[in-house]
Amino acid sequence: MFTGIVEEVGRIVRIEQRGENRRITIAAEHTPKELGTGNSVSVSGVCLTALDIKPGSFCADLAPETWARTSFSRIHEGALVNLELPMKADGRFGGHIVQGHVDGVGKLVSFERIADSENWWLSIALPDDVEKYTVFKGSISIEGISLTVARLESGRCTIAIIPHTVEMTNLQSLRPGDPVNLEADLIAKYVEKMMQREESDSSLTIEELVQQGF
Repeated sequence: MFTGIVEEVGRIVRIEQRGENRRITIAAEHTPKELGTGNSVSVSGVCLTALDIKPGSFCADLAPETWARTSFSRIHEGALVNLELPMKADGRFGGHIVQGHVDGVGKLVSFERIADSENWWLSIALPDDVEKYTVFKGSISIEGISLTVARLESGRCTIAIIPHTVEMTNLQSLRPGDPVNLEADLIAKYVEKMMQREESDSSLTIEELVQQGF
């Protein structure tokens, strides 16, 4: 489990085709020191398994499904990626619950400075399967970053970004039209499932309820 608080920005230094999979090598100063072979690590919001760990770099294998269904489809050597180690059991919960399981890929619409401000507006086009879980002032993970929705319009969310987030993530390296990894708030998914169960239960006849022990 992660919290969406990016700890370091790494750089893709190599992409190799290995059979049906791709192996990416990520250069980073601090993250490899904390990793062991087989450990989980969030790379731009995708939970991957660390392999071939060396001072200053580590590798991860991407299955075709991961490559096709995440923003890794735009990845290239030299690209910047957000890195986060799993949350420690005794750690502080700084962001929100992030599993590293991408729910959908959005598209960066714009990333612009706010007039007369040092802050930025980040606008993302949302796919339907993420938009339905997105609410005003709710949490959303974008490229592995825990962010708060400031505006929500049809098919699009806008987020206010402070200078620290710009400095500590890969946001400035992205361009309009780039795909971005999105993970909806986990709590919203559980609420939906419970509501579906309640609706299903309420549709049962009295005889069916009796048979189930109600």
